[in-house]
Amino acid sequence: MRIDIISLFPEMFAGFLASSIPARAVKKGLLELELHNLRDYSTNRHKSVDDYPYGGGAGMVIGIEPVDKCISALKAQRDYDEVIFTTPDAPVLDQPVANRLSLCRNIIVLCGHYKGVDERVREHLVTREISIGDYVLSGGELAAAVIADAVIRLVPGVLNDETSALSDSFQDGLLSPPVYTRPEEYKGWRVPEVLMGGNDRLKAEWRHEKALERTKERKPYLLNNQDHGSIQSV
Repeated sequence: MRIDIISLFPEMFAGFLASSIPARAVKKGLLELELHNLRDYSTNRHKSVDDYPYGGGAGMVIGIEPVDKCISALKAQRDYDEVIFTTPDAPVLDQPVANRLSLCRNIIVLCGHYKGVDERVREHLVTREISIGDYVLSGGELAAAVIADAVIRLVPGVLNDETSALSDSFQDGLLSPPVYTRPEEYKGWRVPEVLMGGNDRLKAEWRHEKALERTKERKPYLLNNQDHGSIQSV
């Protein structure tokens, strides 16, 4: 997989690229992640990419020309499955979207900034828009890192145990059940007996029941229009 990120502040991704999962993916040759400074595609001597909005109003707007030049330069080298724009007024990223994006070969992520981008970018150059929540950030770099991380970890071979991703929250429409590790008892707090036994069927039933309980308690909207079986005790 290749992910190209277009940003006004590519240096913000230095820590992300050095972190465990993305760094592992790059080292294994499973990921190419390239950063592109949008200012490199500016045609004015100040290397600015923004201007005042037509019609007045507060804030600055990223112009269409540098964005088009950058995306066109990338597309001249390879085909892209998606050109994603990070913006708070878009549909919120969820696990099914991350799953679908993980099947792509090449993705561009354009980081929003200032008051936004010229609407013609969204109308003609972008194929998908994604938000990471109903709030506004100073820029789209954090959102781009979140999107990339959610996708990269799903690429086959990135995780040492690929079944780990399949048991994450949201993969089956439920939150993950509680998990425990050693010691078996601490300050009188014990690991549930069912997890200590050798009956895999009972352990699976326990996990499913607890996942249902946790989902009903914390994110009940996930259960809407889905059949996950009955909750025996809540």
